[in-house]
Amino acid sequence: MAIGTLAPPMDARAGSGHAAERSRVWRKFVRNPAAIGGALVLLTVIGAALFAPYVAPHEPARQSLIRRFTPPIWTQGGKATYVFGTDQVGRDILSRMIHGARVSLLVGVAAVLVSLTVGVTLGLMSGFLQGRVDTVIMTVVDVTLSFPQLLLALAFVAALGPSLLTIIVVLGLTGWERYTRVVRAEVLALREKDFVEAARAIGASSTRTLLRHLLPNTFSSIIVMSTLQVAQAILQEAALSFLGVGTGSAYPTWGQMISLGRDFVTVAWWLPTFPGLAILLTVLAINLVGDRLRDALDPRVG
Repeated sequence: MAIGTLAPPMDARAGSGHAAERSRVWRKFVRNPAAIGGALVLLTVIGAALFAPYVAPHEPARQSLIRRFTPPIWTQGGKATYVFGTDQVGRDILSRMIHGARVSLLVGVAAVLVSLTVGVTLGLMSGFLQGRVDTVIMTVVDVTLSFPQLLLALAFVAALGPSLLTIIVVLGLTGWERYTRVVRAEVLALREKDFVEAARAIGASSTRTLLRHLLPNTFSSIIVMSTLQVAQAILQEAALSFLGVGTGSAYPTWGQMISLGRDFVTVAWWLPTFPGLAILLTVLAINLVGDRLRDALDPRVG
């Protein structure tokens, strides 16, 4: 009896399919100049934040009144040791910006992790269980969305006091509802699919069905949303710091630098300008990467 060619195991075929999909996404992403430009800027900011103590030319809190209002290096009176100049008490602007990147990225990423954990969990429960659970969760979502997020964060920070942990928790707990709505919609669309019905037919528990079959199919949307929300969290942290209710005076932040420099903008334009450009470029880079990542993950976009 002739022996036919054996078919590859299901796990091998699935692994090959996942590898091909990752290769397709990567090729679409790297072919986009905007995505590469945004990624390079973002990698530069992340590198500066991670190695801030080693790349910053000066201590961010070191003051020198005889060096106050030193202009940038390329203007008259500038000094090579202070590339972006100094502030009203002689602190190096570049060093404070580098250390400020650590706060901005830490707040952005940590706040998104809090929002993601809460929002995805509630979205899975709402879409899968439906009924009264769905009604309660979506009512809470609608109520939360009726409040301006920045105003709600401002009220919480003012009540709890400014600190790094407070900012992370407050921003995380005021941004979860977006994940809940998106994940719920995807679960509602997926729960009647054949692969979910097959999992139920073989006796898979609700928890296994959620974690093994439904959750992985929402990863694309979650990744894109998380990327874009990091930029939003950075902007919100900068706004709160500008208003004086951010992380406090223990850490230099970009929003705080803009706030301190606004009173001297007519005599030292560089004080608010360079931190503002840092926020602009970082948020723009994250948005470029997030938008292009969304296009790369969407098979309908060529």
